[in-house]
Amino acid sequence: MIDFHVHLDLYPKPHATVRECIARGLHILSVTTTPSAWIGTKALTNGENRIRTALGLHPQIAHDRKGEIGLFEELLPQVHYVGEIGLDGGWEYRHHWRTQQRVFTRILELCEAVGGRIMTLHSRQAATKVLDGLSAFPDAGTPILHWFSGTQREVSRAIDMGCWFSVGPAMLNGDRGRHLVLKMPRNRVLTESDGPFVQINGRAVWPWDVARVIKSLAELWSEPMEVVEQQLHENLKKLSASCS
Repeated sequence: MIDFHVHLDLYPKPHATVRECIARGLHILSVTTTPSAWIGTKALTNGENRIRTALGLHPQIAHDRKGEIGLFEELLPQVHYVGEIGLDGGWEYRHHWRTQQRVFTRILELCEAVGGRIMTLHSRQAATKVLDGLSAFPDAGTPILHWFSGTQREVSRAIDMGCWFSVGPAMLNGDRGRHLVLKMPRNRVLTESDGPFVQINGRAVWPWDVARVIKSLAELWSEPMEVVEQQLHENLKKLSASCS
């Protein structure tokens, strides 16, 4: 199983969560919300090859952590994966919109300068602006739109731009999300949990809850679960090869 977007460091018992992920053989992309969290979060993995740690600066806290962009630049040569980055157009963050844009633009500039990175992107209520940013920096790397909630037109544009998508249990709970997933190319889809922020039955989602996503994809794609799992692992192998 694959969880391509999870905040391992934000679970109440992160070391125990990591041990369980290893025991279950999960492939994990552990995202961070600030550059200063990257070293400690990477240390959680204890060198486990199936868990990679991404360098991030989350748009919802960009106004507080914009001073860490220098640290981001310093750490960037050490990583193949960047995230969580992007923009958030929610009303509660609109007064920080310009700061978000400056930080996002600078991150894309830095990624382009080092030859590109695999990037997992937040685009809540800001899909067009995120895609505009990616268009302005086409060599910034391979974009994976996490929990994409844009319009049909925006998802079509993202597909045409070569974007990938990571989908989780929350996205597949509603008809709108399922319709978006049906439009996404199967060879550019990965599973995610976005734990511990997403809730299932009143409790935080675990990385291994991506099994629910595999089941939902099997129903959407009218394929056996083993075929879906094979497709997802082929996708991960292809994506990983692009940064080796």
